[in-house]
Amino acid sequence: MPKHHTMRVIEISEPGGPEVLVTAERGVPVPGADEIVIRVAYAGVNRPDALQRAGNYAPPPGASDLPGLECSGTVVEVGAGVTRWKIGDKVCALLPGGGYAEYVTTPAAHALPVPEGLDLRAAACLPETFFTVYSNVFQRGGLKAGERFLVHGGSSGIGTTAIQLASAFGARVFATAGSDDKCEACVDLGAEAAINYRTNDFVAVMQAEGGANLILDMVGGDYLPRNVKALADDGRLVQIAFLQGPKIELNFAQVMMRRLTITGSTLRPQSVAAKAKIAEALEQDVWPLLASGRIAPVIDSEYPLAEAAAAHARMESSGHIGKIVLKVER
Repeated sequence: MPKHHTMRVIEISEPGGPEVLVTAERGVPVPGADEIVIRVAYAGVNRPDALQRAGNYAPPPGASDLPGLECSGTVVEVGAGVTRWKIGDKVCALLPGGGYAEYVTTPAAHALPVPEGLDLRAAACLPETFFTVYSNVFQRGGLKAGERFLVHGGSSGIGTTAIQLASAFGARVFATAGSDDKCEACVDLGAEAAINYRTNDFVAVMQAEGGANLILDMVGGDYLPRNVKALADDGRLVQIAFLQGPKIELNFAQVMMRRLTITGSTLRPQSVAAKAKIAEALEQDVWPLLASGRIAPVIDSEYPLAEAAAAHARMESSGHIGKIVLKVER
């Protein structure tokens, strides 16, 4: 049981910009059945945190109202029915919310061991991004070795993960990014080609290659019809976010004529059981790649918990390459 009854947290004082993130004190959470309490070492910073802060992404029923969807740390308490974890275990975990805090609860089945050779800082960068990429690119998108895969936002946390995983599993990887530096980073991580979307048209590049078999997109807006054009016949588009908005006029005749699949998902509203299945698959298929050093999270920057606002400003500037983390342990 944690020695302290209160903990430092970062609250969203009202919907708005990064400045609405404020330090506060709260009681340490108590685990329910099949849950664990983690003393947080590091918390990952993700786009959904910024959406929640702006008032556009409410937490699911029963989840903490604090931001933070992933963390690393030490198990300090286990709820009834938990057999896998014991007090003192080092874990990283997908969270329903509440990561911007010194302690957090999460379903025990959503925690994973820290991969061999990785420290807690690197481990905090894994859950949200790897759950999202693995479930959408491989489980939903069905990416196979030899296929042409295009990921937008290649230098983001999602992008840097998708490039490495797709490349490790034998796909031909293409990425878009907004500067030559970011494009270079994408190629270093395993992309065959990186397209600077400010100077080049990804549709033309992909069509010259025969079209993408799979596209992972978080931009939306006018990228939707362009993605359809960039797909090969029988290609699949998986949508995971909408930086440009979800509404667009789209000619579905192309979808029919060329047998395209348009799908998508969000992680947070999925059931505890669904996320547990993704965790199992990651531990089996992806954790060995992390342990062997074949892939590794790309970390852009680290901020102390109290400077969460600066971390959000960094993320929203889009200047970052890879993941941003908050150091929670003092």
